Amino acid sequence: MEQLKEFMLLFRSEPSHEVPTQEQLIQMQKQWGDFIGSIAMQGKLVSTHQLGFDGKLITPDQSIKDEIHICKSQTMSGNMILKATTIENALQLAKKCPILLTGGTVEVRNIIPMNI
Repeated sequence: MEQLKEFMLLFRSEPSHEVPTQEQLIQMQKQWGDFIGSIAMQGKLVSTHQLGFDGKLITPDQSIKDEIHICKSQTMSGNMILKATTIENALQLAKKCPILLTGGTVEVRNIIPMNI
């Protein structure tokens, strides 16, 4: 049996000032619930987090800006750590992410354990 490794999915999306309707919120919650639930039911979910759009940014000179990092009009909107045998298996799980339906992206990265 091949050993499971941990991978992080990084969710990025374009910040929007448009407030979704109640119907859109319910639909998005169901899509995310189905996505996360399917991974959890396989015993492969380690953790997941949704990030808000309020934050502070510390620059190399130690100054603090009242903003979040936006690159190419996208910002980090959340993450998930899951278990898979290979990055290809993690990619297959990630392809079902609802953020892809709204123009967002999913980056899949291997996790290197820190031995301290």
